[in-house]
Amino acid sequence: MTQAEVFDSVVIGAGQAGLSASFHLRRLGVHHVVLDANSAPGGAWQHRWDALTMRDVHGVAELPGSTPPPLTKARANAAVPAYFAEYERAHELPVLRPVRVDRVEDDGGMLAVHAGDRLWRTRTIVNATGTWTQPFLPHYPGAARFRGEQFHTSAYPGPEHFVGKRTIIVGGGASAVQFLGALAPITDTLWVTRREPVWRTDDFTPEAGAAAVALVEQRVAVGLPPESVVSVTGLALREQEREAERLGAYSARMPMFEAIEETGVRWPNGDFEQVDAIIWATGFRPAIAHLAPLHLRSPAGGIQLDSAGRGTAAVADPRVQLVGYGPSSSTIGANRAGRTAARGVRDYLRISERAAG
Repeated sequence: MTQAEVFDSVVIGAGQAGLSASFHLRRLGVHHVVLDANSAPGGAWQHRWDALTMRDVHGVAELPGSTPPPLTKARANAAVPAYFAEYERAHELPVLRPVRVDRVEDDGGMLAVHAGDRLWRTRTIVNATGTWTQPFLPHYPGAARFRGEQFHTSAYPGPEHFVGKRTIIVGGGASAVQFLGALAPITDTLWVTRREPVWRTDDFTPEAGAAAVALVEQRVAVGLPPESVVSVTGLALREQEREAERLGAYSARMPMFEAIEETGVRWPNGDFEQVDAIIWATGFRPAIAHLAPLHLRSPAGGIQLDSAGRGTAAVADPRVQLVGYGPSSSTIGANRAGRTAARGVRDYLRISERAAG
């Protein structure tokens, strides 16, 4: 590739949102390329633990014009990558890998996408880098001195690893609930959260889902850092977590410990708790450091999106579309956002052409 070639759009990331965007860009006739940091198809799914099956996940929203893998006991880190790989092949999506983007800069009205010594010049970008590469680990005094094991969700080795180990699971989201469901029947567990968990007691209807997404949209509409859709939907137990519930794994929740010591944790009241392992189910942050040269963040700390948070274009720079960010960070939301972003790219290109002509 020569630096003289200019694309209409560059999609950064080939997970679900990136593939959806590429599919719709292709349908709209937009000249583009997809840059993926992974060496193989599958997005973040290929990095998940072996014990996670298709029936454990919340459901993979089907990519446009395809049928997703069935919810069976097949490993999610194999089934979903295979599905993505076939999708790329069937639709002839222009994916290049491995390409890890370092930064995106303005280049005289164009956007310069840098990956090491490689460069792509483009009129627009669709950022679909998700969150998996940015695990959030809160700082707690003494964590470095702990002689046991510590794992973030992104490095979870599977339930068998924790047999015979007293394990604290930290976090109030869906991953923590799933870890407790898998571990409580086979080892001694303790659940710790900063806030009281919010359980969903009603059916999760499409209307309830739309209301939850709307709350996240309100944040990105004013430039606040996004919260996950799950954080506003509430928690619910699935059939595979009922045994852990019967054992009291969810009712014995503890407030956050004050410090970590060599062999355990210290509670705020001074009591000590011996533990062998800590699982930090504390979530992720958007992987957007490579966009820093474009100065997209608002004074509120997040990237403000157009259309009152329902769009995907960055208000600070309409050449940039973000998918898998804020309200589109769920599987269903990411799929829909790919279509919205592709249309946003098309509309921006049309406006630019009219302005130039």
